[in-house]
Amino acid sequence: MIAQIPFWQRKRLHEMTPAEWESLCDGCGKCCLNKLEDEDTGEVYHTDLVCRYMDQETCQCTVYRERLQKVPGCTVLTPDTVDDYHWLPYTCAYRTLSEGRPLADWHPLRSGDPGTVHDAGVSIRDKVVSETQVPEQDWEEHIIHWIL
Repeated sequence: MIAQIPFWQRKRLHEMTPAEWESLCDGCGKCCLNKLEDEDTGEVYHTDLVCRYMDQETCQCTVYRERLQKVPGCTVLTPDTVDDYHWLPYTCAYRTLSEGRPLADWHPLRSGDPGTVHDAGVSIRDKVVSETQVPEQDWEEHIIHWIL
């Protein structure tokens, strides 16, 4: 018997079910980092400041279903918008598949273990501070370069 080809290898992003789409998230938490945009150039800078609703141990949103009501401007990735978020990290599965690259070995869909994203050092675990701990006028001091 030939093993079935995983959905992320045989389907385009637009063909995935909502459950398949959601399962692409590797749980790194990088999209929940606060970002600053240069108004003149449009360049986006990541900070080490994470949304107040992020569980920093699991790197999961604690209010996922209500996030759009609680966090105006929260990132919502869809097959139609994924390419609009040019700031997504290179490791992001949505970006990876959109660009035609294979999922990394540490991705939970490949490894079968949601902990491998942390073990590989790809997640924000132990690298961030809650946005509630830093006044917004000081966010520029928290710009990082390790995100890519």
